[in-house]
Amino acid sequence: MADVARRAGVSTMTVSRALKGNGQVTKKTHERIIAAVEELGYVLDLTAGALSSQKTGFVSVIIPSVNNSNFSDTLLGITDTLDPAGKQVLLGYTGYSLQREEQLIETMLQRRPEGLILTGGEHTPKARKILQNTSIPVIETWDLPSNPINHVVGFSNAETMENLVARLVLAGYRNIGYIGGNEKGDFRGIERRRGYEHAIQALGLPKAHMVAIGDPPISIEQGGAAVVKLVEEWPEVEAVVCVSDPSAFGAIMECHRRGWPVPERLAIAGFGNFEISRFCWPSITTVSVNGHAIGQRAGKLLLQALEERAAGRSLPPRVERIPHSVIERESTGAR
Repeated sequence: MADVARRAGVSTMTVSRALKGNGQVTKKTHERIIAAVEELGYVLDLTAGALSSQKTGFVSVIIPSVNNSNFSDTLLGITDTLDPAGKQVLLGYTGYSLQREEQLIETMLQRRPEGLILTGGEHTPKARKILQNTSIPVIETWDLPSNPINHVVGFSNAETMENLVARLVLAGYRNIGYIGGNEKGDFRGIERRRGYEHAIQALGLPKAHMVAIGDPPISIEQGGAAVVKLVEEWPEVEAVVCVSDPSAFGAIMECHRRGWPVPERLAIAGFGNFEISRFCWPSITTVSVNGHAIGQRAGKLLLQALEERAAGRSLPPRVERIPHSVIERESTGAR
């Protein structure tokens, strides 16, 4: 607040009154204060008087979706790790919107959590400034950002998709297509599509055949519609990789309805190792990244950072990679 006051040329009391809406502050002064707040990435501490110990007992976690089992597993891993340490989770979900994430970050930091766990490494410029200015540990998950805020627990979405395409090539497939969403806000989906494109080029395969349909997360129904579009436009396609297991399941169900045997007519692979991939017929070849392990590692790293902070030290930024694996099942010919 003192930094804002200096930048705006007013007293800290005037800044407090302007941000809390208490007392009379002229419109011109208020605008100058808000401009300083935006420039510095300052977040008003609504409970500073009661939080001198910097221990509020809760951690903020932000995920893209509450109905995605992978993110649910991550949340479970976080809570399983934090609960024994007496830390509670304040949860927010973005709906794959960076603007919504920005709002959540600002709102949550006003309540002064002890740490913040995010999904992905893409943020708005304002959100990034706020995160860089906060003094609490920040952990980005489910990605390996090139310019991390603080700590990272994740994997390369592009690399996992490249490995999946390479496995299909080893199984004898050459004409391989891709099904994804329109990628609006789904930066992990964008990386998977880039991984597919890179694999097509690196392995010397025929040109990429891609269908984008629906806002993320792409649904089972949309996966069915996408596979029809893919086959109608490129009938030579022998196999398809999907951005997620639900879209792969929808594609397989549509193949059944149309009498296209899987994998004989079209091999289909997904991503995420959802429960549905194991019990589908045929069972779905997929990529497993262990969302629960991501949550556990993020929780442990956060507790370690808090211990260092309590001792007056700062934990150096860490990047922890979570291993992934391709699970070959019946939908691509594995038995």
